[in-house]
Amino acid sequence: MADADIGVIGGSGFYSFLDDVTEITVDTPYGRPSDSVFLGEIAGRRVAFLPRHGRDHHLPPHRINYRANLWALRSLGVRQVLGPCAVGGLRPEYGPGTLLIPDQLVDRTKARVQTYFDGEPLPGPASADATGNGGGTERSGRVPHVVHLSFADPYCPAGRRAAVAAARGRDWEPVDGGTLVVIEGPRFSTRAESRWHAAQGWSVVGMTGHPEAVLARELSLCYTSLTLVTDLDAGTEAGAGVSHEEVLDVFAQNVGRLREVLFDAVAALPGTTARDCPCVDAHAGRDLGIELP
Repeated sequence: MADADIGVIGGSGFYSFLDDVTEITVDTPYGRPSDSVFLGEIAGRRVAFLPRHGRDHHLPPHRINYRANLWALRSLGVRQVLGPCAVGGLRPEYGPGTLLIPDQLVDRTKARVQTYFDGEPLPGPASADATGNGGGTERSGRVPHVVHLSFADPYCPAGRRAAVAAARGRDWEPVDGGTLVVIEGPRFSTRAESRWHAAQGWSVVGMTGHPEAVLARELSLCYTSLTLVTDLDAGTEAGAGVSHEEVLDVFAQNVGRLREVLFDAVAALPGTTARDCPCVDAHAGRDLGIELP
């Protein structure tokens, strides 16, 4: 029996998502996840919560072991993932407190492992370093095949519908659709970068939405991002620009509302066997060269 069928990967200030939980440690062929996985129940659904940055927020965005995080959730039975995160708004109307459910993604990261199909032998549990890049010499498993997956629409349509409806049900009208641009971090954008992002028509900017979404797709997981705007990004306002303290403060002010929306979205997601979205058939029956958990 699966431990959970829904996963939540929490962002800044969101490590107390579940009460009455069971904490478990999970090993993967790609090393350890960011932290333990916390198992609990919401509206009769088994949920696995994973602190994205670790419970003490010790992992910067570029050092998160994204491959281990998604692999660990799937190994526990998770097939649908909700990924709340803090972002900066790139339009004046997307001020602090805005909830945006993106339908598109732009990757501007530089040095992150973003695929399981990297042409390397599948690493054994002891051979990967903390970033999942493979720090040892011992390997096990086959070399993954070359696999190209469709990623034109990076987010699950069913998950997006559930998230939008959940927010509206809590009288928090979300922005339904928009583009999340993901930067490497951990620094925030310069004014010139922020203005360029806005000029492209993108909506919000964050540091963790990639490669989470593409790794989920490679594992045939449904993935839905819920972005909470904590600030107007540097190029869209005057003053000193965004600070980490400001981000955490605004997130803390809205974490209760976001928790309610997530609870309702979890309850509204289809059952694992009832999924009929494109995420389920992401591999189209191809031999991947690796055995998924």
